[in-house]
Amino acid sequence: MSFSLWITLLAACFVISFTPGAGAINTMGNSLSHGFRRSIWGILGQQAALVVHIAIVALGVGVLVASSPVAFDVIRYAGAAYLVYLGVRQLLRRPVAVEPAERAAASEAADAPEASESSEASGSSGPSGTSRASEGSEAFATVEVAPDAAAVRPPAESRWSMFRRGLWVNLLNPKAIVFFLAFLPQFIRPSLPLLPQYVVVAATVVVVDVIVMWGFFALAAHGMRRFTRSARGQRIVDVVFGLLFIAVGVLLVFLH
Repeated sequence: MSFSLWITLLAACFVISFTPGAGAINTMGNSLSHGFRRSIWGILGQQAALVVHIAIVALGVGVLVASSPVAFDVIRYAGAAYLVYLGVRQLLRRPVAVEPAERAAASEAADAPEASESSEASGSSGPSGTSRASEGSEAFATVEVAPDAAAVRPPAESRWSMFRRGLWVNLLNPKAIVFFLAFLPQFIRPSLPLLPQYVVVAATVVVVDVIVMWGFFALAAHGMRRFTRSARGQRIVDVVFGLLFIAVGVLLVFLH
């Protein structure tokens, strides 16, 4: 692949990644609920799905999916159902009350979000003598709180669960396969070895998407994390993102 062609690919990838969709919603929701650093696990799951989509197109399977109404509809309805499921689950989610020891630690860590987002800290006891989560636990050690509201945090979620959710959010989107079918041939030269070209394309797509998802969507959502410090704020966030997931799922049903 020539340098000029790669620059064109790079620019196109940035435009595509900045286009809002289920992946952006998932990333922002993870950053709000679980913190900026932990949101990377959902992003990595989304990138794994993109690699699968590119492999499907490269192997010629994408043509079969795009040309088969049955296969396309199966993936489309499965993806829509999964997004609606995520939305309903978010709507029904209830925040977890933060213990006084956690609240004190959260206040001290308010200016250090990285510390509040780490779930791998070793166990220690708070002023009340209550033991913290053991080493390796996926529970959150600290959560930012508001001084005038009851302190809460979202239910804990493992890194693997976030990765798996990100994977399915992107994987069950037949529109992505159709898009790559139209997009990739512009940057692939049949007269040259195909594997190196697809590797370059996949690496560019993934790196750009990670930069945009983590450096823009996750970071932007993290700046609004103060709204999740109270039960009311967390509830508003859950309702907004739950409805967004459902809306994207409904739109996917009417995709043709």
